[in-house]
Amino acid sequence: MATAKAIPLPERQRTAATDVGQVSQFTLMRRRFMESKLSVFGGIVLIGMYVMAAVAPFLSPYPYDALDSNNQFAAPTPIYFVGIHPVICGTTQTLDKSTFTWVYTADCSKLYPVRFFVHGYSYTLFGVIPSDLHLFGVDPPAKLYLFGADSQGRDVLARVLEGSRISLTIGLLGVAISVVLGSIMGTISGYLGGAADNLIQRFIELLMSMPTLPLWAALAAALPQDMSVVRRYFYITIILSLVTWTGLARQVRGKVMAYRTLDYTLAARLAGASPLRIIFTHMLPNAISHIIVVATLAVPFSILGETALSFLGLGMLPPAVSWGVLLRDAQQVQVVEQHPWLLIPAAFVIIAVTCYQFLGDGLRDAADPYS
Repeated sequence: MATAKAIPLPERQRTAATDVGQVSQFTLMRRRFMESKLSVFGGIVLIGMYVMAAVAPFLSPYPYDALDSNNQFAAPTPIYFVGIHPVICGTTQTLDKSTFTWVYTADCSKLYPVRFFVHGYSYTLFGVIPSDLHLFGVDPPAKLYLFGADSQGRDVLARVLEGSRISLTIGLLGVAISVVLGSIMGTISGYLGGAADNLIQRFIELLMSMPTLPLWAALAAALPQDMSVVRRYFYITIILSLVTWTGLARQVRGKVMAYRTLDYTLAARLAGASPLRIIFTHMLPNAISHIIVVATLAVPFSILGETALSFLGLGMLPPAVSWGVLLRDAQQVQVVEQHPWLLIPAAFVIIAVTCYQFLGDGLRDAADPYS
């Protein structure tokens, strides 16, 4: 009688299966995550972006709000090398009478060395450490604009770094609120069932049926225009999280409905455990890996939401600085055609969203190391 031939498991599944009981679940998840090079790369890039946002004043040689009428729409400054030493040329400013724009011509008869760890304008690092040290700079009257300047002569590099503080953190805060709300509503709906489940699910369906961008725009437009930057940041964060929790709530509901029929949940109920204890001790910890993955994939959508609202003039407003606010300067085609460096903030949005997608894919695979 012929015997069925065993189909060998892939190396990854075989390693995970043999390690069960010998290493922790976290170790298995970490191994699976490290196998995805794109996810690791995305995580490293995101860490670097958040570090750059934290030390933005140190990385930028000029204040993000410093005006300079002598450098309106100045192009990115080219850097040359004399031996191994970076230098920049002086510039002369002339008016193009056909387009009525300033034209900057390099005057390399005057060279200015690029110096590192120089002293400049004063700032407070991390809100507590006073300092005036900057990564690089040049001696006056020369100006070094790595990303060019905007219509008021403000350094685009300094403004991109400053804007990353709002654009990157608003996604984290908005998702944190939506994760808490979605986890609570989904768990209550899945565990209680009945009338409570029907009521919550119908409310979720009502929110999901609304167009997201018009709903965000309507809520943001209702905010007073004279609101302070801090308060507007707080309210925009809440607006972004109000309609992003519904998908997570439905997914958590499905997980909880599966968990409530398992033996350990029934045993806890027979032992007299309260519903809150069962939910927070037995159900949510089992769903935490899935929640983390969903939250990671939701962050880029919050970043895009803030960028879209600010671009339309409904999100963060000047004097606040975010990537969406900066992109408002690039709304006109002729401006982009003549000054393409104003689109640099869009590149940072693309990089951040793409890296979050890479990271989310890796976490999703790591959540199930046996697959």
